[in-house]
Amino acid sequence: MDIGQFDFQLPYHLIAQYPKEDRSSSRLLIFSRSDLSIKHDFFKNLGNYLKPGDVLVLNNTKVIPAKIEAEKLTGGKIEILLTEKRDKSKVACLVKKAGKKKRIEAKIGELKVVLIKENGTWLLDLGEYEGQLDRILAYGKPPLPPYIKRKVEESDFERYQTVYAKVEGSIAAPTAGFHFTHDLLKNLETMGVEVLFITLHLGIGTFLPVRSKNVEDHKMHSEYFSVEKETYERIEKAKKENRRIIACGTSTVRTLETVFSSEKRVLSGYTDLFIYPGYRFSVVDGLITNFHLPRSTPLLLVSAFAGIENVFRCYREAIEKEYRFYTYGDAMLIL
Repeated sequence: MDIGQFDFQLPYHLIAQYPKEDRSSSRLLIFSRSDLSIKHDFFKNLGNYLKPGDVLVLNNTKVIPAKIEAEKLTGGKIEILLTEKRDKSKVACLVKKAGKKKRIEAKIGELKVVLIKENGTWLLDLGEYEGQLDRILAYGKPPLPPYIKRKVEESDFERYQTVYAKVEGSIAAPTAGFHFTHDLLKNLETMGVEVLFITLHLGIGTFLPVRSKNVEDHKMHSEYFSVEKETYERIEKAKKENRRIIACGTSTVRTLETVFSSEKRVLSGYTDLFIYPGYRFSVVDGLITNFHLPRSTPLLLVSAFAGIENVFRCYREAIEKEYRFYTYGDAMLIL
């Protein structure tokens, strides 16, 4: 399958640079897989499209302030993006303005740190100091994606998180969940929707486009997931009762499909599940998602769920009606 099928042109002004002041006031495009219809509404009216007995599954990962500015001891600034904790003393990272050196001594605030490049990967050496990573993160900022062309602002510390974020570990947010408020979740529960949480920590793979010409050649970066036993049992019970499982976000889809497509039903670990057109879904019946970048793995997953032609018809209509795209943009509901 040629990755070129998943390309499209987006007017720059449709890339949302800021979130809506009211989370649930985002627009909502509703696509029906049964009759191929497209409707338009606002996210605050999500309950009009769900029904009692539906199970809504959300990713409660919490974004860490992984974007950090440091000053080289030899002079000059570098930008560090923490990507993955390797062990107690080292964290993998990306480094901007590093030059050709393979060892950099720097200061983050008043903390002295060492960056070492090993096998093409930068590692931040935390040393033997207990709590060093927490002290470093105190100088960090939310890692907004590169298409948001502005500096991080104080409001991003709150808005680049879902209202239900709980388990620290992501360097990218599960953005489909940005549209929920506590009141909206409470209203859904009141009408009989069962709200459950899983955890998947989004890593550097979220930022990486598919670079291989053939989709099948792409390798997903593995990410940590966890599902509580009670949550698993409640989802399994709902499936047996033919109740709909509505996943919020592609990270939630990947977690649920990892767990329920495996005979062993492993509830925690690392997943590199790559979902693209042709995949047969085991558990998910509905999807809440944002509008994704061209050639991205989330776009491929959504296309697998709704069909390539259907997704691009939705995207064309969203562009025509000037929906807001990407991280701080509007949402889709696919049923």
